[in-house]
Amino acid sequence: MGAVYFYHLTRQPLEQTLPVLLDKARQAGWRIAVRGTDPARLDWLDEKLWLGPDDGFLPHGRAGGPHDAMQPILLTTETTAENEPSCLMAIDGAAVEPDEVEASERVCILFDGNDQSAVQAARVQWKALTSAGCSAQYWSEDSGRWEKKAEA
Repeated sequence: MGAVYFYHLTRQPLEQTLPVLLDKARQAGWRIAVRGTDPARLDWLDEKLWLGPDDGFLPHGRAGGPHDAMQPILLTTETTAENEPSCLMAIDGAAVEPDEVEASERVCILFDGNDQSAVQAARVQWKALTSAGCSAQYWSEDSGRWEKKAEA
């Protein structure tokens, strides 16, 4: 049974935080799906990941290609990822269902703490997932480093 970790981004933007989390998930040996809601935003994120430092290269692809099943990191808007991920990272308010948490090693929900609608959407997700019995942790970077602030 997996757990869902909520990451409240207040100091670093998504394009800086996501690669760190992706690297940690890859070090754990997990395949990852990054689920977003907007294809254009995923295209932008794809470009940011390709332009990262050579020593921090994160092999990845956009869903819809011929090698989706082989991608260690797959950026998608779909609820089913062809790369059979152990870890799901949801961005920009992408939906996550309790059964996905149960079937995954880890689910990460990243949300922009400077956007009140994103904060409210994350609160709704927390309530829905914890009410369904999912193990959850809330992490904040308000102090300048990541700290676990709540657990359910």
